[in-house]
Amino acid sequence: MAAFARFILALAAIPLACGLSRAFVDVVARMRVPSGWPMAPGMVAVLSGVCCYLLVALAFPPPVRLYVLGHELTHAVWGLLFGARVSNLRVGLRGGSVTLTKSNVWITLAPYFFPFYTILVVLLAVAVRASLSRLPCPAAWQFAVGVTWCFHCIFTIRSLQQEQTDVQEYGRVFSYVLIWIFNVLGAAVWIVCTAEIPWTTFAQVLSHRVADAYAFVWSGAVALYESVRSLPVLQK
Repeated sequence: MAAFARFILALAAIPLACGLSRAFVDVVARMRVPSGWPMAPGMVAVLSGVCCYLLVALAFPPPVRLYVLGHELTHAVWGLLFGARVSNLRVGLRGGSVTLTKSNVWITLAPYFFPFYTILVVLLAVAVRASLSRLPCPAAWQFAVGVTWCFHCIFTIRSLQQEQTDVQEYGRVFSYVLIWIFNVLGAAVWIVCTAEIPWTTFAQVLSHRVADAYAFVWSGAVALYESVRSLPVLQK
């Protein structure tokens, strides 16, 4: 029964995921672009980091152990946030494990939507900025965000192409929709914070796009219902 309820919830959240994705595009379009630049300098730095890691990924073997370490540490961090005790962290080329005294959907799926190394870069940048009153070489930090975020995305896609007990536990449809929503939401929030876009603007764009997505689904359902009602077999 719980699996069926999660499946229905995932279907109901698909328009939310679509609306959020469109809102993310809108937020990117609202970034300030200086004269003579093809896009915002911060986005150029991030995309440079993304492209750099893509080249590294094509040229060298994937750093599997590094990903597994981040994956298991993410389980551990989210377990601690929910009051679990953590022990027996193991990392290897064929996978890893960590023992937690409790689990839930957030702890289980966190590695797929929580970019561990990107968060480390952001936290380190916040600490440096707090201690120096300004962040030196902001483009370098944004480049590092691009590298680590690309690392997260590539390994998340690779992981989801394999049989993952984390995903199977809550069902593929539910897990994939949740993972997509929080990955896009995290990227959107990061852009809002760094591009100095007002939160009210983001909230308005998001609510508008989500409302449009659900309105589209509703209009489609009504049209389908009317089409079925008009079938000759139902007119007798």
